[in-house]
Amino acid sequence: MTENIGSPASVLDDRIKQLIALYGDPRVSAAELLCDRHDPMSLAYRVIGRDLGARDISYGTLRMESERFSAVLAAQGVRGGDRVATLMGKSREYLVTLMGIWRLGAVHVPLFTALAPPAISLRLVGSGARIVVCDAAQRNKLRPGDSMPNNAPWRVITTGDGDARALEFHTLIDRAPPGFEAATLGGDAPLIHIYTSGTTGTPKAVVVPVRALAAFRAYAEFALDLKPTDLYWCAADPGWAYGLYFGILGSLATGTPSLLQEGGFSPEVTLRVLADQGVTNFSAAPTVYRALRSSTAPAVPIHLRCASSAGEPLTPEINDWAASVLGVSVYDHYGQTEAGMLINNHHNAVLRRPLKPGSMGQAMPGWTAVILRDDSDTLAPRGDIGRVAMDLTQSPLAWFDGYLNEPDKSAERFAGNGRWYLTGDVGRMDEDGYFHFSSRDDDVIIMAGYRIGPFEVESVIATHPAVSESAVIAVPDDIRGEVIEAYVVLRKPDAASTELALEIQQWVKTHYAAHAYPRAVHFVETLPKTPSGKIQRFLLKQQRRAELESSRVAPSI
Repeated sequence: MTENIGSPASVLDDRIKQLIALYGDPRVSAAELLCDRHDPMSLAYRVIGRDLGARDISYGTLRMESERFSAVLAAQGVRGGDRVATLMGKSREYLVTLMGIWRLGAVHVPLFTALAPPAISLRLVGSGARIVVCDAAQRNKLRPGDSMPNNAPWRVITTGDGDARALEFHTLIDRAPPGFEAATLGGDAPLIHIYTSGTTGTPKAVVVPVRALAAFRAYAEFALDLKPTDLYWCAADPGWAYGLYFGILGSLATGTPSLLQEGGFSPEVTLRVLADQGVTNFSAAPTVYRALRSSTAPAVPIHLRCASSAGEPLTPEINDWAASVLGVSVYDHYGQTEAGMLINNHHNAVLRRPLKPGSMGQAMPGWTAVILRDDSDTLAPRGDIGRVAMDLTQSPLAWFDGYLNEPDKSAERFAGNGRWYLTGDVGRMDEDGYFHFSSRDDDVIIMAGYRIGPFEVESVIATHPAVSESAVIAVPDDIRGEVIEAYVVLRKPDAASTELALEIQQWVKTHYAAHAYPRAVHFVETLPKTPSGKIQRFLLKQQRRAELESSRVAPSI
């Protein structure tokens, strides 16, 4: 049956076509799309300091200061297509740096501030970064040492005091002229060079083109339902995909007034900021909502219109609590670094449907999601568990075509002669068209919304002089969703001790990332493996979960 002109479906299709044309135009400028086209007097971001004081930055100010920073980068020899990394927390300087990178036509390489020097160095070397911009607190991670080369090919710009190896951000900005002309490189030009982790091999590079903004904006409009009257707060860290794609690019693309909070997370501060600033649209990982639910902070008036969750599955008990405390239900959303968001419980009135506990919703307009059988590239019957995939012949918002310089890993993400994009996740679609997440088929650990590849953590543990080999698994956690635990085989088994376990935990914090250390270290004689020698993490997970379940039901003595 042919749909009537002006029907909701046709309106959505037209909007998708408009976005693809806008962001795919060969004459398009990223800075124009994200900053310059907005009213210079309108609010871009409100930055909440550690003292909870608010400082506003308008689009006009963002334009002027980013023009100066573009001039700074150009004076350092940076040109269109060059990589510029950031090792920065949420701040005014961070926003200016990003817009300065994109105004020049350079490519942003995000570095999560919890990463340790070896993980930072791997990403800097892999991306070929020309410049690293860092906060003062992160400066020491970039100094020459075991992981950082003495004669690094990148220059360092720091928001703190300069030295022989680092330039001062504010001094450079103050001396630079305004008026730097925005580069016009088109929709196929690279915008972001980001790394994503899996279970095997080193982190994989995803190059995000300007035209991917069509998909990011579609999510902002259809799923988040961002409006000019909102004050939007994405609590995710922009060192990772969701926080960067939607805490930064989604709000800049739509021009929605947004909020950044400096400093670390606490439930009490989050509730106070939501109330004091009158936030109307909020998105965060389930771990944030679980922490808020567990908080004993006194009730405060909150005026949310929309609340969204992403990064890991949202468990049903959150909405049993959210309606009374937040005043709204939390809508679960699903996506990936390689695509943006794909399946959502949409806030947009045209797409909104009743929530089903445990469901991540329906495919977003511009994407067609399916469940494929495990044993063939054919559709699974409704209700059957299978592989979550996207039909690229009916997904005009798709932009990922493979990992940079990784043909074998890229090939693993596609099937059916390129028709299907395989998410690597397992789930089912019910009779009403709702998708339900079941599991990941690649052992990636999602802790507090951050994707952690076990291979990376295992590789770091393996460098400890006492360790022969290790395996890392995810264990359920009431607050974080999952936490990491490690099974370690020692070179000298009799060296096992509580002190050595603590030393290995600190080793991971120092050599990889502070957030990714194993919460428990189990010393074992051997690890379960396949005949070909591949570690069978699933057996360790089954064993550990059985132990935890037994400890919960065991009677007290």
